[in-house]
Amino acid sequence: MQRDQTVSEMAEEVLDRQAKALAHRSGQSLEDARRVVAVTRAGRQLRDLATGKHRHEQARRWQVSVFWERAEKRFMYQVGSEVLSQFVAERSHSWQESYLERLEGKEERAR
Repeated sequence: MQRDQTVSEMAEEVLDRQAKALAHRSGQSLEDARRVVAVTRAGRQLRDLATGKHRHEQARRWQVSVFWERAEKRFMYQVGSEVLSQFVAERSHSWQESYLERLEGKEERAR
C-alpha cells in the first residue's frame, strides 16, 4: 500500500498479488489465476471495493474510517451488553422480591 493510493488501486493490487501467488503455486497461467481469484468470496469483496462507492477515496483515510466504525460498533455492543445485564439483574431481583413476598403472604395465611 502506498501513501496516496486509492481504495480501488489498493484492491487491484491485492487481487494481482493473490493471482500471482496462485499462479506460482498451481502452475496456472496468470489470467486463469485471476479468474479463479475473482470468483472467491474475498475476490468478490475486493472487486466491490475496487468498483464501489469508496473506490476514489484514499486508502489510508478509508482504512481509518473503517477502524473508527468498527470501534464504534464494539463500543455500542459493550454498552448495550452492560445495559442489558443491568436490566436483567434488576428484573430478576424484583422478581425474587415479589416471589418472596408471595411466599411470606401464604405462610401468614396458613397460620
